[in-house]
Amino acid sequence: MIADPIDKVEIRDDGRLFVKPATQSFSVIYRAAMEVGWNPASRSLFGPKPREWTYPMWFGQILAAAETEYGVRLSLTSQTSWVNFPDKLQAEIADPERWGGPKT
Repeated sequence: MIADPIDKVEIRDDGRLFVKPATQSFSVIYRAAMEVGWNPASRSLFGPKPREWTYPMWFGQILAAAETEYGVRLSLTSQTSWVNFPDKLQAEIADPERWGGPKT
């Protein structure tokens, strides 16, 4: 398993969640068939605008796609930048129990 810290988590103006890894690329992530894509211009993974799922659920989906398709475990750090995130939502995503992530 490869570990890679997350540089940035962002909600774009169109409502989509973007997760930018520090070093890894995921050009064929779509093969995982998990509705997760790769934006080469921003070097970020992204999901669709949430409909039934919440942002924490999509965050978990993005991390699960990276792990299952590429064997890369993405993780938040104290250096992760949060863009367009209300504090409450940031706290929800930082809590792995909210999206099914590993318990620390």
